[in-house]
Amino acid sequence: MVTPTFKDPEIVRKGAFVNGEWLTQGPNQFNVTDPATLKVIATLPDQDVSIVDTAIDAACEAFKTYKHTTPRQRATWLRNLYNLMTEYNEDLGKLVTWENGKALPEAKGEVKYGASYFEWYAEEAPRIYGHTIQPGNPTNRAFTLRQPVGVCGIITPWNFPSAMITRKAGAALAAGCTVVIKPDSQTPLSALALAYLAEKAGFPKGVFNVVLSDTQTPEFGLKLCE
Repeated sequence: MVTPTFKDPEIVRKGAFVNGEWLTQGPNQFNVTDPATLKVIATLPDQDVSIVDTAIDAACEAFKTYKHTTPRQRATWLRNLYNLMTEYNEDLGKLVTWENGKALPEAKGEVKYGASYFEWYAEEAPRIYGHTIQPGNPTNRAFTLRQPVGVCGIITPWNFPSAMITRKAGAALAAGCTVVIKPDSQTPLSALALAYLAEKAGFPKGVFNVVLSDTQTPEFGLKLCE
């Protein structure tokens, strides 16, 4: 597509997002291209694998307090994020088309679909209940208690650069987990736009992180899987 115009130009980010900071520097750079024209549309830092440890440490530190936030508070942040994605549907759709190549109506549909995960989990967060279980021994009492597990690593593909993040991050954030996201290097702008909106939605720093790499994707993936 021709270079799009955005209602909010700040939606197009130029760096990774770790611990509430935008990081534009790296040992190298990589280009994001418009698949329709092969023109360069963004140049982003090709970060060293050590940034994954930095992001995980930041997410782990944030988790210490985020896990104690109330489900209702997390629901409010998720609802804010849903509302922002709805408000920014046009800009987010243009980003998807620009970096991914799918038709604009389909791209805007993906954004709407992706936002619905934040809406769903905003409503489910306050309903994270435990269960009382009838044990075999009548003198015992058994129950389950659902708790967040910690930092969640999220690795997403190029074909649905917005919705494949929201369907994973929505569940993690609702449960009280923090996230480190590694988007595909062909389509990182949608992930960075979500980080921008998560910050506007009020999520504390370190809760929502996005790391970037083009040449070290296997190393990034290994660290997140471990």
